[in-house]
Amino acid sequence: MQQKNESPLPLAGVRVVEMGQLIAGPFCAKTLGDFGAEVVKIEAPGTGDPLRGWRLIKEGTSVWWQVQSRNKKSVALDLRQAEAQEIARRLIAEADVLVENFRPGMLEAWGMAPEVLQAAHPGLVILRISGYGQTGPYRDLPGFGLIGEAMGGLRHLTAEPGRVPVRVGVSIGDTLAALHGVIGILMALYHRKAHDGTGQVIDVALYEAVFNCMESLMPEYDAFGVVREPGGSALPGIAPSNAYPCADGWVLVAGNGDSIFKRLMTAIGRQDLGGAPDLAHNAGRVARVAEIDGAIAHWTRTRTVDAVVQAMAQARVPAGKVYTARDIAQDPHYRAREMLLEQPTRDGYSVRVPGIVPKLSATPGRVRTSAPHLGEDTDAVLAQLGLAPEQIAALRARGIVQ
Repeated sequence: MQQKNESPLPLAGVRVVEMGQLIAGPFCAKTLGDFGAEVVKIEAPGTGDPLRGWRLIKEGTSVWWQVQSRNKKSVALDLRQAEAQEIARRLIAEADVLVENFRPGMLEAWGMAPEVLQAAHPGLVILRISGYGQTGPYRDLPGFGLIGEAMGGLRHLTAEPGRVPVRVGVSIGDTLAALHGVIGILMALYHRKAHDGTGQVIDVALYEAVFNCMESLMPEYDAFGVVREPGGSALPGIAPSNAYPCADGWVLVAGNGDSIFKRLMTAIGRQDLGGAPDLAHNAGRVARVAEIDGAIAHWTRTRTVDAVVQAMAQARVPAGKVYTARDIAQDPHYRAREMLLEQPTRDGYSVRVPGIVPKLSATPGRVRTSAPHLGEDTDAVLAQLGLAPEQIAALRARGIVQ
């Protein structure tokens, strides 16, 4: 609830119906909710979003759920039944945005094709996230984030040369798709307000969201026939930028700017390299990258990570240790930037969760409500639609709502 001294939220008044599950659609809606949108999440009775049971469980619910579903209301509807589909259509008719990440054709099977929904509500903005998009020869293939990462070109690069491609450690394909979805929604809402008042459909494919972030991968192939290969911890074609061994771990050092490189070489006592004419620019450093990396590693190997990071800070060279969750929890910068929030749950405990980004100066986002129990808001939301308590009770008795 907004207090007197709290600024207004930028998306206050925007109503969102979330029909997604797991990661991509819910992460998008969570971001909108963090900045004031009213998010009504539709879940299946009995089971709810599978994310409720993913990874580590506390008091019967995933702690991941606590961050992914904050600032949302939960309405449990069995969308396999016609009466639940009609309730969903009524909810959507009063919303500004619909977010869904089911396989293509599912909305249509439920009688909620975009043209049907927008005929009832021309201003509706519909975000559809899927593995391969709503069109094209692959549209009906099952696609999760890892497939999008592979098809988008990312997985090929996330490996040591000659080794098996690996995950980046999180479901980055889903998250990239979610953020592209947020961008699309905000642009569509702006267009609706600034122009003709109509909504539109936003088609986000997981592989396209990944591919959009692949930098020079395609133009290098097109212009030179070069297929970029895995570089491990290095940044291929940019030098020096790598992970280097220390006495107690690894450190990342990015000395790839021309002036930064000279400062780095001075800091490690290799002024001969720092002053070499052929190393004054990136192209020359790339040609001798193994020698440069070897010199840096020779210097870091006998020092602790903290000592290297401190020395690099004094030399004004970007460097940092490889953070674990424990490092993050203990880091004063995270605390100073309010990136670790103590969030109460409805299960009687509190848990630290990531803070809110981006950070707006005048209308920052905030956590207004904790993640809901399954169907916790069903009665209240249906009452807002005009259903009487006895009607809701009858729907519950038939398993249409929970």
